[in-house]
Amino acid sequence: MAEHDTTSGTGAWVAVAVLLGIGIVGPLLVFVYDSETPTLLGFPFYYWFQFLMIPIVSVLTYAAFRIAQGATRRERRARGLGPEAGKEDRR
Repeated sequence: MAEHDTTSGTGAWVAVAVLLGIGIVGPLLVFVYDSETPTLLGFPFYYWFQFLMIPIVSVLTYAAFRIAQGATRRERRARGLGPEAGKEDRR
C-alpha cells in the first residue's frame, strides 16, 4: 500500500479545531461578560451576551462542519476511497 501525504489536509483540520475551540472556550471566559452594563432593552450585558453567543457558536460549528466535510472528501479521494465513509462496509 502506498503512503499518502497527511500534511496536505492539516490546515483544514487546524481551522476546524480553532473554530470549535472559540465556540467552546469563549463562553467559558466568564470574566469577559461578567457585567451588568451595557444593557440592551433592559437586559444586563451578562444575559444578552450569552443569548448572542448562541447563533455565533452555531455559525462557528456549522463552518467547522463544512470545512471538515471538505477535508474528509479530499482525503478520501487522495486515498482512492469512495466519496462517503462507511458505504463500502455495508455489503
